Amino acid sequence: MLIWGELPGVRELQDFENDVSTHRRIKFRIRDVMKCFPESGHPMDALQASAAALGLFYSRRVLDDPLYIRQAVVRLVAKIPTMVAAFQLIRKGLDPIRPRDDLSYAANFLYMLSEKEPEPLAARVLDACLILHAEHSLNASTFSARVTASTLTDPYAVVASAVGTLAGPLHGGANEDVLDMLDEIGSPDRVEPFLDQCLARKQRIAGFGHRVYRVKDPRARILQELAERLFACYGSDATYDLAHLLEEKVEERLAGKGVYANVDFYSGLVYRRLGIPADLFTPVFAIARVAGWLAHWKEQLGANRIFRPSQIYTGVDPRPWPPRRELGAAGAAAG
Repeated sequence: MLIWGELPGVRELQDFENDVSTHRRIKFRIRDVMKCFPESGHPMDALQASAAALGLFYSRRVLDDPLYIRQAVVRLVAKIPTMVAAFQLIRKGLDPIRPRDDLSYAANFLYMLSEKEPEPLAARVLDACLILHAEHSLNASTFSARVTASTLTDPYAVVASAVGTLAGPLHGGANEDVLDMLDEIGSPDRVEPFLDQCLARKQRIAGFGHRVYRVKDPRARILQELAERLFACYGSDATYDLAHLLEEKVEERLAGKGVYANVDFYSGLVYRRLGIPADLFTPVFAIARVAGWLAHWKEQLGANRIFRPSQIYTGVDPRPWPPRRELGAAGAAAG
């Protein structure tokens, strides 16, 4: 529905799911390219390069052809999770795990990380997380995708551009920051002093506040419920309990200013409980958001006009240009 604008019928949904599941594999040459990346490289950089490389293998570009658009959507939605999982294993010196056609989208991704079929609850929770992150209006990476799309380049470049934007710490890395913050706090007795320090220094508290919402992010409410189900089933831990306490104390102090938990506060806790490494949190965000990016790409093509904002000059006032001989003399004096 997000991409095509209409709820699919039973047959349409089945056909789309079948197409995605049969296009999950990536070419061996893409895997070979990924093996050239340094093991220390961030997975988002690897994903950006790999997404761009897809355009070399699917270079036919007919942007007014509905079949081309559908094929590109299927390929990118299907292959992005495979590329994320493949690099995770490649950088550990292991061979990528072949995707399975018989697993759901979320279950297959978890399987490709460990070659273990996930528990049904784990797959359902990740599936819900992906849906919650699929689209959220004109954020930075989506804007980047639309600007790139407006040039009428291929969709692989559009997604690569969006991935590069999402990689920035002010956009996609906040859930990693939440876990780092909770690890820094360490224990319940450190919560109040930590908040005192942040407020005194006017520092941002990771996972709280939003540019749009002045109430608790509705996605965070759903993620909190998912986290509770997940931890109730698999067992709680000290970090999860600490997060609850921190949210309680932040709301006591800052709710009056419209500062509440956002979607990033609970997503990192959920991902870590699912066994996903911290530096894959943002790539998982990209796996979810690729559907939204492609929906915006398709919409941009429907009524395209290249982005070319006007610019207001705010530099110095005009200055006289000195004669050439004075420029030469000034250069000689400087030397």
